[in-house]
Amino acid sequence: MTTSAVYLYPWDVDGDPDGPNRIAGLGVKDVVLAAAYHSVRAVTPFHPRHRIVTRDAAVHYRPDHERWRGLPLQPAEASVLGGSADPADSAESAGSFERAAEALRAAGLRVTAWVVVAHSEAVGAAHPEFVVRNAFGDPYPWALCISSPDVRDYAATLAADVAALDWAEGIELEACGWYGFGHLSAHDKTGGGPAGAAGWLLDLCFCPSCEGACRAAGLNPGRLRERVRAAVDGGLDGLPADMERAIQEVRAELAADFLRDVIGSARAVAPRKPVLVHSHPDPRESGSNPGFDPLVLLGDGGADGVVLACPDRSSAELVSQVATGAPATARIAANLPAVAALGGRPAELRAQAAAMLEAGATELRFYHAGLASAGDLAAIRDCCAALASPSAVPGQAGDAWMS
Repeated sequence: MTTSAVYLYPWDVDGDPDGPNRIAGLGVKDVVLAAAYHSVRAVTPFHPRHRIVTRDAAVHYRPDHERWRGLPLQPAEASVLGGSADPADSAESAGSFERAAEALRAAGLRVTAWVVVAHSEAVGAAHPEFVVRNAFGDPYPWALCISSPDVRDYAATLAADVAALDWAEGIELEACGWYGFGHLSAHDKTGGGPAGAAGWLLDLCFCPSCEGACRAAGLNPGRLRERVRAAVDGGLDGLPADMERAIQEVRAELAADFLRDVIGSARAVAPRKPVLVHSHPDPRESGSNPGFDPLVLLGDGGADGVVLACPDRSSAELVSQVATGAPATARIAANLPAVAALGGRPAELRAQAAAMLEAGATELRFYHAGLASAGDLAAIRDCCAALASPSAVPGQAGDAWMS
């Protein structure tokens, strides 16, 4: 039977006695639960105490402060925004991940810890010297620069801290690589970036650590900066081919080192817990699904599996591309949007799931059960029931399964 999982925030079930059974009733056996997350405003359609939850970027478990002792970057601990008068809301700051995980496990569900790594507005705002700076010198407070040794120590410690949690049976890493311009900031007024310019040009970082890496590779960071500025202001698609190739090689090497450090730290603490990474096979990609060559991501010292964003049935091509070059033991999870209000197509969920399995996905994720309406949850439940059927195997997904 194909493994399927849903994403949840701790506050989706923490304080809701019916929440764990509602999730178990979907037919999934696994939950990917946020342990460290970015700033968010989220709906909670079924919670008995609230409907709208606002959280700043933070960790939602109790960190091991001894592990963090002496590090310049520290995890922000969760707190409630908006001055809630409810004492139960105020208590959210202390260990909501552990409480939610315990309740989910009591309902027979396995829990994987979901960790957002290099995307933290709280840490970046407190330490602007460690964030990505574009060719114009503009800082991105939401994007920690993975070339910085201090950021790498922060990320590795975060991974180890979460891996040590008894409640987590695995770790799923989001934004574990380059993060850049493509960020849905509060009241965003950018219109997507300069007209005509390649978006990745504004992802390139020119902080001191990145400039040092460029020099070590024989690149002139001042010249590179000027060429990027000219390309952005001129609306050009990119840089000269040799310059683009050289900078991408530097960034790929830095990202690979960062990835190995983070995964290695998690495995040092919990060698038997699987580690999956949200990614994209194009190394130029940055953000929640940063780009890695699948041979690097899933190779020696790499992840046990990859989570691929699959917004529609055309994503089958992406899944096939990764599956073709992946080791036979690699887990390939297709992440399907299941919430209509966020652009998902619940009515097409079965057909989309079938297409991803046919393309080589070994498991499915449904995003996001905590944000889902009753209709969205019904579509997830229906899809999971179809997955449990003997005919729900790649190459044999008939019309009844896809309808």
